[in-house]
Amino acid sequence: MLSLLAAAAPHAPIQWLDLGLHKGIDLGFFTLRWYSLAYLSGIVLGYWHLTRMIRQPGAPLAQRHADDIFFAATFGIILGGRIGYATFYAPQLWTGLLHGNLDILKLWEGGMSFHGGVVGVLVAITWVARKDGLSFLRLCDYIAVCVPFGMLFGRLANFINGELWGRVAGPNVPWAMVFPDGGPLPRHPSQLYEALLEGVAMALVLLPLFWKTRARWRPGLLVGTFALGIALARFTVEFFREPDAQLSEFARTTGLSMGQWLTLPLMAAGLFFMIRALLRPPLGAAPAVAAA
Repeated sequence: MLSLLAAAAPHAPIQWLDLGLHKGIDLGFFTLRWYSLAYLSGIVLGYWHLTRMIRQPGAPLAQRHADDIFFAATFGIILGGRIGYATFYAPQLWTGLLHGNLDILKLWEGGMSFHGGVVGVLVAITWVARKDGLSFLRLCDYIAVCVPFGMLFGRLANFINGELWGRVAGPNVPWAMVFPDGGPLPRHPSQLYEALLEGVAMALVLLPLFWKTRARWRPGLLVGTFALGIALARFTVEFFREPDAQLSEFARTTGLSMGQWLTLPLMAAGLFFMIRALLRPPLGAAPAVAAA
């Protein structure tokens, strides 16, 4: 994708406006935002894939549990994502709420946190696991495999909206582009980097792990792989992504962006669950018999 963009403008930087992208579909009485469609598509595709996964031997949940998770996770993504954004990236939304300003409810204006969405989904999984007596860790394994679909669509929607662009790029980045609100200098299309790493790359890792190996028989291995992989992807992309304006000083002072700091616990958790899963015998393995 990036090579095609580069070939299209070998001399002058690519102008985002020249790509003919629009922030939504104008229905006359209402504009259907691509970001909303991205969330919907990711959730629906994830649900479809989950229903295929649970038909395989050893699934830790039935169809009715998948339906419950689908419903609860949808609310978890939206509420957790918005609360996380207000808490870590835009605390002024909480201050405004105390004074009667309801901007925190304006989801259509953007502002969602991946880390908050993760917490929201974990709360949803916890609710279903406790309600129905299911294994929390194995549910996380199955849900983790479905997440890259939403990550891919969400980041592509960010690019189509011309938002969350990257840092100013040097002359050796032929696919750099000028975004409408990013100033006159060409920038890294970091939304596409995230789509490739958090979406495509993670899908290429997790889907074969589930369908071609016995990873699902090792509780924690799939969700650990997801947590470590998505954290490394986000940590890497943050070097090319422009920090939120209100957190630029924080990034300069600490040496890392807020997004990078928030990925560190995710990396640690991913490593822990991967090592734990690999050190324990897989489900269904016969216990070792001591020699006489």
